[in-house]
Amino acid sequence: MALPLSVLDFATVRPGHSVGEAFQESVQLAQVAERLGYTRVWYTEHHNMGAIASAAPAVLIAHIAAQTESIRLGSGGVMLPNHSPLTIAEQFGTLAELHPNRIDLGLGRAPGTDQVAVRAMRRDPRAAEEFPQDVKELRGYLQDNSVIPGIRAVPGAGTNVPLYILGSSLFGARLAAAYGLPYAFASHFAPDALEQAAAVYRSEFEPSDQLAEPYMMAAVNVVAHDDPNVSVAENEWYRRNRVKLMAGRGRELTEQELDLVMHSAAGQQILHMLKYTAVGDGQQVKSYLEDFAKRSQADELIVAPVGSTAEMAEDSLAVLRAVWGR
Repeated sequence: MALPLSVLDFATVRPGHSVGEAFQESVQLAQVAERLGYTRVWYTEHHNMGAIASAAPAVLIAHIAAQTESIRLGSGGVMLPNHSPLTIAEQFGTLAELHPNRIDLGLGRAPGTDQVAVRAMRRDPRAAEEFPQDVKELRGYLQDNSVIPGIRAVPGAGTNVPLYILGSSLFGARLAAAYGLPYAFASHFAPDALEQAAAVYRSEFEPSDQLAEPYMMAAVNVVAHDDPNVSVAENEWYRRNRVKLMAGRGRELTEQELDLVMHSAAGQQILHMLKYTAVGDGQQVKSYLEDFAKRSQADELIVAPVGSTAEMAEDSLAVLRAVWGR
């Protein structure tokens, strides 16, 4: 039986498009994923990034859940140190009551932004140190077993929204293992610790009320098209666009300047972040993902569909699903 496939969506604001158009494209992507039989779609929390509109995952999930029927939707993830655990319990408890058995809550400890935005959010830079305790507090609210006397999340209490720990290091792997939670590794942009984190998570896992055995999820970029030449061209667009966004820092680069940056040490470091990217036709992408699943010891793959247009991203999902077993 093939591994479950899920989708990671950034609510990408493509050049020349508005934020509202990005949200409509996210609705359409979720509807396509649902029709094709993907397990879930997750939305990332990022701030102060002009090309990513998913700064408020709970709001976006509510909007998309109302326009889909059965696919699971969740955060990939909520950056918990940016928020109080009670607020997140109430937000996702609301979602769970509105859309029973469809909501996931993935949690990360990074800010999801730069230091300027960290200050703008009134976030204490030391808040990440409290992440393990914050996860425990949040879990208590959702289980209606608050660790803070006199505090109860309404909505939230008793919904038992499933928690997932997101990470790109051994810290997240060890925390997920200690708490008996599923672990999702962000290998789509942070590839280096993937295999070590998977091994640590599985070796240190302790069963919990939520999970009896370890459950490892790994993210990977996918550029799939029936014509592999189209996939190669799309991937080159993606690579150049990624370097332009990260190295340009809001400044427009000419194509000649971008060429120079692509070959610089900084450019190569950015491109290394995209190490795990499946490119080609259906069979080529399937073969890549099968090897990636073995490497990552994954129980589920989370694919980030790449596309210069919304239609190209949807095509990636369709081409992959056509060759992937159920």
